[in-house]
Amino acid sequence: MKRRPARRCPATAMERACHNLAVPMEQITHAHHWPDPRLASLLTPDCMLEWPAFRHDSPTDDPRETTMLDPRLMREEEGAVSAALARRGVQLDWTEWRRLDQARLTSIQEVEALRQERNRRSEEVAALKSRGQPADELMAKMRQLGESLKECEGRLREQEEALQAFLIRIPNLPNGSVPAGTSTTDNREIRRWGEPPRFGFAPKPHWEIGERLGILDFTRAAVIAGSRFVVYRGAGAQLERALINLMLDLATREHGYEEVLPPVLVNPKSLMGTGQLPKFEEELFHLRDDDYYLIPTAEVPLTNLHREEIFNEADLPRRYAAWTLCFRREAGSYGKDVRGLIRQHQFNKVELVRMTTPDRSYAELESLTGHAEAVLQRLGLHYRVMELCAGDLGFSAAKTYDLEVWIPSQREYREISSCSNFEEFQARRCNIRYRPAAGKGTRFVHTLNGSGLAVGRTVVAILEQCQTEDGGVVIPDALRPYMNGMKNIEKEK
Repeated sequence: MKRRPARRCPATAMERACHNLAVPMEQITHAHHWPDPRLASLLTPDCMLEWPAFRHDSPTDDPRETTMLDPRLMREEEGAVSAALARRGVQLDWTEWRRLDQARLTSIQEVEALRQERNRRSEEVAALKSRGQPADELMAKMRQLGESLKECEGRLREQEEALQAFLIRIPNLPNGSVPAGTSTTDNREIRRWGEPPRFGFAPKPHWEIGERLGILDFTRAAVIAGSRFVVYRGAGAQLERALINLMLDLATREHGYEEVLPPVLVNPKSLMGTGQLPKFEEELFHLRDDDYYLIPTAEVPLTNLHREEIFNEADLPRRYAAWTLCFRREAGSYGKDVRGLIRQHQFNKVELVRMTTPDRSYAELESLTGHAEAVLQRLGLHYRVMELCAGDLGFSAAKTYDLEVWIPSQREYREISSCSNFEEFQARRCNIRYRPAAGKGTRFVHTLNGSGLAVGRTVVAILEQCQTEDGGVVIPDALRPYMNGMKNIEKEK
């Protein structure tokens, strides 16, 4: 795999323009240095967008220069894009989009025309000086031209920023197979595994079980940090660690993932790439003195492992698994799940991320979802799989399956994993491509991810589904080797 090389213009309007002028494509190395000034006059705005100097999919350190939806798709298939966004409940201001897009294309042409004029005048000045003739008048005109070019370039930068600010808040388009709907009530159940446990007593909530057993300490966590934190103690800490090890072992030893231990602090561009910024900034913890964010999920660093890179097709698919701490402000969840482990500011999670070719991505989604399910099955926990409707999809997702585990005390299913195919949405923002084995050029990879699993919520499910009448908890068989053979967690006498 190589770092992204300088790109060449594809064989479209640029090639035709070169053919008409008998100018070899090989002579053109940069949009600012045409071998023939007439070339600029033959280029359409769309052709200029294909040129590396004007494309947003070329490498950049500026997170504002990030592609989202394909602008060409928006120009050519406005009706289809509008209908797809409407399925999400999103109404795009198409008049504003066309205004911003056209203003940018017009400025690109104006800038290029001025640059061509500057180059032509520069050659004339050089010719006059080589003949010993005065060039003061022409140089004065060049200075005026330079001021005009500077002003036009500044206007283009402003238009670029305005267009990017508009585009970056547009969510991904739902895949055609996603069911219609506007909320969780419209999600479609795909399957269930196992049966809800039957108790001869009223099941207790997990926080009550954990506090009675002395393995969850919310009171001291509040003293140390505040609300929505917990201290795991004794067998509780062992249980959390055992789950992390089981999840990683399943992913790496049985399912073929490469284990990664990434940073939990990331820069803004990484969050731009996966879609958390700018829309969900209020949900993120941001350092006061340095421009770093605590990750809300390992999806962020794992996806950005290959930002600005090109794979060979033979190098795909890529599968990564990572355990990390995750951090979320839960800014929009006031009053929800205020007790227990369901919504914490800090929690452990094992994340599964894949990168693949477009033709394989939906088979990979089914496989990834199955790998997340395998953890619950190994633990013997009852759950169901839900396919999210278009109106309930996450910002970056094209299709999502949620795994929901049964919580006896609440008599309802709660999300424990979300497995999504983002198609090329994140790859565009991160500029991750591959070179097809057959054919020319490069294509964007498809990215996928899913929790495998959220560890704290798995603890919730075990404490509640495996509780006993005397207040103890039976340890699932699969975890016992990770807990020194412990079979039960019981209250110390």
